[in-house]
Parts: sequence; structure tokens; C-alpha cells
Amino acid sequence: MDTFQSPSETPERPPAAVGYAGVLRELLPIALWREDTEGRVVEWSLAAQDLLGYRPEELLGRLATPVLAPEGNRELADQLTRRVQSGETVVGTLPVRHRDGHDVTMEMWIVPAVDPRGRPGAMLIAVETSEVLRMRDSLAALQSLFTQSPIGLGTLGPDLRFLRVNDALARMNGVSADEHLGKRLTEVVPGVNAAALEATMRQVLERGEAVVDVRRTGRTPADPDHDRTWSCSYAPLLDGSGRRLGLIASLIDITEGQRALVEAERARRRFALLAEAGTRIGTTLDLRQTAEEVVQVLVPQLADSADVQMLEAVLEPDEAGASTHGLLRRLAAAFPDPAAPTALLTAGQTFQIPLGTVYEQVITEGRPMNLYQSDIPALFPDPRAGALRTYLASSIGSARLVPLVARGKVLGAVAVTRIREREPFDEQDTVLVDELVARAALNIDNARLYTTQREAALTLQRSLTNSALPKVDGLELTGRYLPASDHDVGGDWFDVIALPEGRTGLVIGDVMGHGIHAAAVMGQLRTAVRTLARHGVPPAELLRSLDAVVADLGEDEMATCVYAVHDPVSERVLIARAGHPPPAVATADGAITFLEGPPGTPLGTGGQDFRTEELRLPPGSLLVLYTDGLIEARDRDLDEGMDLLAQALLHVERPLTQLCDDILERLLPGAPGDDVAVLLARTSLT
Repeated sequence: MDTFQSPSETPERPPAAVGYAGVLRELLPIALWREDTEGRVVEWSLAAQDLLGYRPEELLGRLATPVLAPEGNRELADQLTRRVQSGETVVGTLPVRHRDGHDVTMEMWIVPAVDPRGRPGAMLIAVETSEVLRMRDSLAALQSLFTQSPIGLGTLGPDLRFLRVNDALARMNGVSADEHLGKRLTEVVPGVNAAALEATMRQVLERGEAVVDVRRTGRTPADPDHDRTWSCSYAPLLDGSGRRLGLIASLIDITEGQRALVEAERARRRFALLAEAGTRIGTTLDLRQTAEEVVQVLVPQLADSADVQMLEAVLEPDEAGASTHGLLRRLAAAFPDPAAPTALLTAGQTFQIPLGTVYEQVITEGRPMNLYQSDIPALFPDPRAGALRTYLASSIGSARLVPLVARGKVLGAVAVTRIREREPFDEQDTVLVDELVARAALNIDNARLYTTQREAALTLQRSLTNSALPKVDGLELTGRYLPASDHDVGGDWFDVIALPEGRTGLVIGDVMGHGIHAAAVMGQLRTAVRTLARHGVPPAELLRSLDAVVADLGEDEMATCVYAVHDPVSERVLIARAGHPPPAVATADGAITFLEGPPGTPLGTGGQDFRTEELRLPPGSLLVLYTDGLIEARDRDLDEGMDLLAQALLHVERPLTQLCDDILERLLPGAPGDDVAVLLARTSLT
């Protein structure tokens, strides 16, 4: 209720307002004032003071029209006053002048009222038009929000009981709006962790601060068979004085969005796993290590076990067909579950594919298959694996058998499983497993081909390289050939040829490239050198003929070579080089030198620039021929390599085999990065 002050009351100060903060006053300030029969203001409310700026002492006893009516409206104001004094009630929208001079448009009710002396007067009730419109719009917006919003909305009192809910919230909860009223959340939908949400709501009431996006998951009567997820936000409802009237709750069903996020995260993980597989599988060309890498990518990220097997007929194609047909060899397996009896899952074991099983079908048809519960024990057909099959039948929930197919050929199979506590393989999982296995199959086949070709090249290399050097006049001999550990076998070779008149031919060479082809070219050059040497062709001339041989093999072929002829009678050596590193000479007095003569051009380039260098080898001298793999390395240049070789040649009186081993140990402390050939020839002391 507003408080008025009349001119008959003349306190020193206007009295304080009584009932100033009523609910209606908070929502819509209502100005009240009264005029006597002469139109003087006899009462003025505090709400009128707030709206129009005049304090009571500034208006009481003054004519209202000159002060409150705009100049153009004063005649209208006088007319309205006369109509009201005659007993008429007037309602309308009129401008009223504010104390600071601007006009305030107000909705007004002017009703007859006797003045303090009992004469006809007027009571004026006014609200600011803009406030009325704001309240109207706010109420309309609130009503539309509650009735039309797809967001679930509800208001709750301080006791956390529902005061109002909209249809969207009623549909989410599967309980009618009326059934919510007067009840707490724990009574309406107890299956959504309602107690925890009520604790959050109490926190909002106590602190007066909103809480946004609290996730809740559960089931309601609206969808009792499925979990759904909601984003819940709570904000306090406060009156003008800050008193907490309750709170408003808003809920958004984000189930589909959450599912989309989960699927997006799964897709991200799948792509990440494929990217990881690209970097982790096939890091070497070792067949068994490649299989181990496949297992490490699959377990535990995608499966709880993985077993990689290859057909023995693929691994050992030269073996008799009958002995390897239908035989699988395990290359790698991982079964981390400590409860699994995995004693039989060691690499290298073989087992026969049982006829009529999924194994036979997958290997024969080259198509992957999901395994059902009754099929899963067949993953391990070894008759000794009874305990393992029992474990599989009781503990494995899903499995898939995928053929290893590369270049149109079935190489073997990969079996993956998941325990029952884990979600079974779904469609996207199987696509990912198949893609990983397909990529792995190509890497495994590359490793297989590399292994096969490497073994063939090594066999060819060994067959073309002397395993035992001949005994020759005036020389003690030893040599080594080391294939690279992480590259294909190459075309490095050395040879010793007994020549007429007690002379000896010493040769070392390096064919460009690796693999069987390089070894085959090396074999042809070795044969050509032997033939030419035995016909007494001098070193430089021999290299010219050898250059023509290389040119005939193809324009892309190239090799380097050193050919030396030792004469024990003259103690001299004639040497010619074709683009090869310079031989080293160590004498008995400790002097170490490298040949400084012309290096010549590599064979096959057509340069034909080969010259002969002659030097004397006194008794106890050492001639060292080597290929570039001995002195070259990623972490040092040629000069550093030659310095290390010189240091290793000190004390040439040591046993020749020991000296050769020391050279290799000093210059190749680890596995060689390229093929290496070394030939040592020491002149006899007698």
C-alpha cells in the first residue's frame, strides 16, 4: 500500500513510506495522488515521487495542472477535471511532465473523490505506459516459453517442490504436468539420480548462483527401456530485494548428441589407430617382428587377444608340397588375460587346419568371418589345447577370423577375440580389424619376400665367394664378407687367383645395388675377372675389359673394383683401380699409407680411365683391400673412416685373422649399414 502526505499534515520532514516494497509495487509501480475541488494537490504518494521525480513538499498545496500537465494538454486536463468532479470516471493515456521537464506517458484512471473539506475532488491512479508494455511482453514471453519451448522447464519452490512444469518437461519425464505439482524430483523420477540433482538445486538456493550443464543419465517412464542423457541447468528465482523465491530448472535431451559425440570419438580413435598402424607395422623387414607389431597394434586397443599365423607352404615354398599342405605356423600371439592357459601360444608352433572348420573356410575362400560361441574354440584346433578351448568357450564373447591376403594370395590368418565383459565386435569394429589386417598382410608379405630374396641372395653370394682362400707363394691371406643387417645382401666380393710364374691376382669389387640381381652381376664380374686374369691380362687392361662387360649388362649397371697382381720374386705389386677406395699398405716398421695413384672411373660409366700403380711390398708388409662399407657410416665421413682403419693396422705382426677381426670390430662396432668385404694379404718374412 502507498503512503500519502496531505497539506494538513505539516511535519518537518516527509514521513517514511509504509508498505513500500509490496509484490505489486515491485512488479508495476503505481503512482497515486489526489486533487481538491480547486485542482490543488492534497496527497502525493512515494510511488508518484519515484515515477515523476517530485517530492511531496514540492507539490502539496500547488495547482496540479500547471505543474504536471504539458502546456498543450492543460485545457484538456481542466476539462477532464470538471467531468470527474461531476461524477464521471475517466480512463486514458496521457502525458505527465516529469520534474526534469520530459513527458512521461502514463495509463491513468481518474475517479471522483471528495477532498478533505467534503467537496468534489479527484483521485488519480497512474502507471508508466512503458512499464505496462514491458510487463505485458514479459508475461507473454514467459507464457510462450513455457508452452512452446522444446526445452524442459520447471519452477520449484524453496522446498524443491514443483510449482509449474511445461509440456516438454512432462514428456521427458513421462509424467503429466499436473502430477509434478507439489512433488519433489525424487518422487517424480527417482531413476535419474534425483538425489544428486536435488543436492545441486540446494546449492543453487544457498549460494544464489546458477549451475549450468549438469549431466544426468537414466531412465524415465517416457522411455523405460533405454538410458537417456540430459543437460540440466538451474538458476535461482529472486525478488527485488534479493529474497530467494525458489529456482527455475531447464533440461535439454542431449542423448542423440552424446551418441554422435561417442561415434565421432570412436571414429577419431579408429583413424588414430590406422595412423598408428602405418607407423608401427612394418618398421623392419623381419617377418616375425612384423607379426609382433601387428599383435601390438591390435591388443588391447581393439581386441583382447590376437593370433597371427602363416601357411607353412608360403613360408617354406621349397619344401615338399604334401608335408606343408594345410599347415599353419604361429608367428606371434598375445593373450594378456592372466586366466588364459597360453602355454601353447608360443611363436614357431605349427598345427594342421582341421577339415570342415571355419579355419578351412576362411583360408580357402579368403573371406573373414565372425565366430559365434560354438565356433570360438575352433580357433585353437591343436589337440593339446583342451584347456585353452575350455577357457575360450567360457570367457570369450566375440571373435573374428580374418585371412591374411596380399597380392591376391592367402598367406595365413589373424584371429582376434574379446572377452565377455567387453562389448562384442560391431560392424565398425570388424571393418577396422579387416583394414588393419589387410595393411598388415602387405607388410608381412613384403617381409616374407624380403626374407626369401635375402636368403636366395645370400646363398648365391656364398656360392660365388670363396669360403677358403687358396695357398699362394709369398702371401698369407684372410678375408671377410659381412652382409648388411638392415638392407638386402649386395654385390660386394673379393677373390684370390693363382697365376702363372708364382704370381697372385687379388681382386675386390662392389656392384651397385642390392639383392639377387646385384649378387648375380657380381657373379658375372667375378667369372670375367678370373678368365681375364688367367690369360695374363695386365690390371689396367683387365679393368677396361671389365668395363665393357658391365656396359653390356645394361646402362644402369655400375661397379667399382681393384685388381692387383703380386710377384713374390720382385716383391712388387701392380694395382689398378676403377672408382674404388684406395688400398692401405702397412709395413713392418709401422708405416701406414693409402695409395695415392689415380682412382679411375667406375665400371660401366664408359670412362676407360684406368692406370696402373706399382709399389714394393717388403717382407712383413700388409696390403688391405676393402669396400666402402668398411669406412663409410652415417656418423662419420671417409677421412674419419680411413683414420680409424690406419689405427687398426698398427702392429701388423699380429695373427692375420686376429688383425682382420680387430679391424672389423674397430670400424663396425654395431651392425654394418652396408655390405662389407675385406681382403688382407701379408708378405712372407722368408
